[in-house]
Amino acid sequence: MRITSTSCICPVLVCLCFVQRCYGAAHHGSIKVTRNQTKHIEGETEVHHRPKRGWVWNQFFVLEEHLGPDPQYVGKLHSNSDKGDGSVKYILTGEGAGTIFIIDDTTGDIHSTKSLDREQKTHYVLHAQAIDRRTNKPLEPESEFIIKVQDINDNAPKFTDGPYVVTVPEMSEMGTSVLQVTATDADDPTYGNSARVVYSILQGQPYFSVDPKTGVIRTALHNMDREAREHYSVVIQAKDMAGQVGGLSGSTTVNITLTDVNDNPPRFPQKHYQLYVPESAQIGSPVGKIKANDADAGSNADMKYTIINGDGSGVFSISTDKETREGIISLKKPLNYEKKKSYTLNIEGANTHLDFRFSHLGPFKDVTMLKIIVGDVDEPPLFSMPSYVMEVYENTKIGTVVGTVAAQDPDSANSLVRYFIDHNREEDMYFIIDATTGTIKTAKIFDREETPWYNITVAASEIDNPGLLSHVPVDIRILDVNDNPPELAREYDIVVCENAKPGQVIQTISATDKDNSANGPRFHYSLDERLSLNPNFTLRDNEDNTASILTRRRRFSRTVQDVYYLPIVISDSGIPSLSSSSTLMIRVCACEGDGRVRTCHAEAFLSSAGLSTGALIAILLCVIILLAIVVLFITLRRSKKEPLIISEEDVRENVVTYDDEGGGEEDTEAFDITALRNPSAAEELKYRRDVHPDVKHTPRYQPSSNLNSVDVREFIKQRLAEADLDPSVPPYDSLQTYAYEGQKSEAGSISSLDSATTQSDQDYNYLGDWGPKFKKLSELYGEIESERTT
Repeated sequence: MRITSTSCICPVLVCLCFVQRCYGAAHHGSIKVTRNQTKHIEGETEVHHRPKRGWVWNQFFVLEEHLGPDPQYVGKLHSNSDKGDGSVKYILTGEGAGTIFIIDDTTGDIHSTKSLDREQKTHYVLHAQAIDRRTNKPLEPESEFIIKVQDINDNAPKFTDGPYVVTVPEMSEMGTSVLQVTATDADDPTYGNSARVVYSILQGQPYFSVDPKTGVIRTALHNMDREAREHYSVVIQAKDMAGQVGGLSGSTTVNITLTDVNDNPPRFPQKHYQLYVPESAQIGSPVGKIKANDADAGSNADMKYTIINGDGSGVFSISTDKETREGIISLKKPLNYEKKKSYTLNIEGANTHLDFRFSHLGPFKDVTMLKIIVGDVDEPPLFSMPSYVMEVYENTKIGTVVGTVAAQDPDSANSLVRYFIDHNREEDMYFIIDATTGTIKTAKIFDREETPWYNITVAASEIDNPGLLSHVPVDIRILDVNDNPPELAREYDIVVCENAKPGQVIQTISATDKDNSANGPRFHYSLDERLSLNPNFTLRDNEDNTASILTRRRRFSRTVQDVYYLPIVISDSGIPSLSSSSTLMIRVCACEGDGRVRTCHAEAFLSSAGLSTGALIAILLCVIILLAIVVLFITLRRSKKEPLIISEEDVRENVVTYDDEGGGEEDTEAFDITALRNPSAAEELKYRRDVHPDVKHTPRYQPSSNLNSVDVREFIKQRLAEADLDPSVPPYDSLQTYAYEGQKSEAGSISSLDSATTQSDQDYNYLGDWGPKFKKLSELYGEIESERTT
């Protein structure tokens, strides 16, 4: 391709040599573009003009996949500045320059050194420039050109999605579309026929065909039957160059499977079947199987079996096994060889999913006949009843006949039968059975009130074949006899009010009987006839199995008699009748006006004095509160006193402080401090009151004969000596404080402690001069003074 340009090409005069390839023919050419120059005319001035460009090739072509030993020639660059003396140097830059494309910097020839692949890269953009070899200055501006890789048919068509798996229904019409396949070719679709693909079928004819242009696969036959052939393998070829000789091709495999439709009816392999069933078969158990064949698959082969007629339709039933598609024959009623030896059944098998497109191939059902032969087996004895109910009276003697069971051999041999009781439970030991006759007898004396029913199991076996057993349940009811007298229904607490009136009902009583209703109610009530007439109470039979207690007089008193006893007799209606005696206790109680019981206890008699129950409770609460106050007061008084001496086990050094102010002349509990306050009163040795002294070993202190002359200091020294010589003091130091007021106070002592031992000579007559307000005080002290004088 050649491009003409007069304005876009740089002022470099380049000659682009290229190779034209057309369908395999290559032509090399060189175009030279020369610079326009003006000739010099003698005598004229030289004039320079802008050079004009001619035709310029800006594209080169190079074939892909070149396999020659020498580099492939691409083209030639030439500048008009090149005089052929080697002063011009050609430079090539851009994509692949120096690696894929090389240039002779002197001649400008371009070669390709590698084999190129158009499918990887279609063209290369390069830049060319001519420079002065000596100065390395550009002679012309840089020019751009393209080298295109020319395509050849080197890629075969490919099926990227193959191999394929597809299905098509059987019996489809001819030309039914199955699948469309597509092949791709990597060659240039715009150049020649390298990428033009056509399709053909290599394998799968005559069943399938393919469209050469679109690749659509279709069925080529009518009514393709899955049951005849299900799987097909079709090979499709794609060839480029429009299928011409020399084109490349690729192929793929298409696996086609025919899917099933319901085009085959079920068929029984035989029209007559025979089945053997023993007469001992259990009800509900399967006795045989039957199957109709269907060439279809899946749900198209599903079917249902039914018994449409036959003399055995009421004895046998049939169901369908969905997994195996078989008909399961089961037994509905027991078989008896001696009564009927064979049965006939007509069985139908029909499809459950029909396709009406193929109804002309029907009917889609089939019928067969089944003959069932009943086999004779040795059966166990058969009881005359499925269960037995027997009765026997309680209290009967051991060996009493309860009843008889009967069984016989159902077989034609009619073997003798032997009976026995299964002793699996304790109650089975209470009865015995005759092994030959089947008569059941008692083995103990029964009490209906203890156990009213017994359940035993009787077994029967043939004498010739003891291994064949049959069992039957036997329920034995114990009948009642009148062996229990009636009793009071409960313990009654009967109360009569002190203000009761004659004929008043004070209690209604009832009775019970352990026997059943035939030997129990109706009950009869009466007073004990052996006793004299009761003047206080009487009994009335209400004739409804109850009786009422009534009073015979008015007003009862607890103070006279608080409890009464009333003997009664109760009899039942059994044959013979039984009776029992009971004594009712009746308490006398105080009642309110409306009949409510107020109290029945003797300690409540105070209420007759006018005190109600609430008043008594209030008095009791007051007494309790007073007692609590007294106890609290005593506790507080005791808690204030502290021991004067520490425990003997405490050997620590302690300081005992006495800060008691004293209780006056009446204080005799604490230590005696009178002698301390008045030394003249100390006549003898005073012992400690908190410790019992040892008299034998205690040195007795002899007081001085002249006590009045003893000074307080001397007195304190004496007390200290006594404390040091006293062996009964605690084994640790103690501090004793003596606070004597002294004797030289002019005012004198105002303490009353001296009053216990000394006489006061105070004159109180002056109090009369103080006026009326002190008259009472003066009279009081005047009386005291007169008493002292007297």
